[in-house]
Amino acid sequence: MACMPVPGDQSHVIDRRAGANGELLLRRAGDHLEIISNGVFLMDTRNGESERLLARAALDATGRPARMLIGGLGVGFTLAEAVRHPHARTVVVAEKEPAVVGWHATHLRPYSAGALDDPRVRVICADVLDLLRDPGERYDTVCLDTDNGPDWTVTETNASLYTDEGLKLLAERLSPGGVAAFWSAHASPAFQARLRAHFPETWSFDVPVPRGVPDVVYLARAAAADSGDRS
Repeated sequence: MACMPVPGDQSHVIDRRAGANGELLLRRAGDHLEIISNGVFLMDTRNGESERLLARAALDATGRPARMLIGGLGVGFTLAEAVRHPHARTVVVAEKEPAVVGWHATHLRPYSAGALDDPRVRVICADVLDLLRDPGERYDTVCLDTDNGPDWTVTETNASLYTDEGLKLLAERLSPGGVAAFWSAHASPAFQARLRAHFPETWSFDVPVPRGVPDVVYLARAAAADSGDRS
């Protein structure tokens, strides 16, 4: 998701919509599709390995049937991987751009592999922060892929997800022993330090990409109901 368009790429716009944060484009660049917001590259269909790992590693670590929240639908790699996983009991997807949701009925459907039709999946057109602020909801697994990482957010409001305040809120919405996962276009030692301040266990995976620094998936586990029971 993190690579920037290559100068000189031949591309054309497939669809253009007014989005929550300005103009949203779906464009084709060679054999791939890209989503652009106000001229800023957000994501593409070129690889998806780290986005798939985001869901797979989080659900593996959760280790039980999970109520899952995914922040950001994007091109659908994370959701498609989630519904293939045996631990995904229900999956709530927060995507604030209706156009992105609509494209999964047409151009992006091959990448989400029809996962939006899975009866376990519910897509809500809302900011993931709004769902996390609902005190009545708790999740076993949360995957956040709303930005290019904690140091490169799409909107100013998204930055609060990665602050001490946002991480405290996230920890409160996880069930005991639940797991949160964060996608990043590069390593962020400052963010990793904040994670360690709010979660008793954190770890990460580097995912090599064809060009540039590796993508990084950060994971954090909430405290168990009984701190002496790691099962």
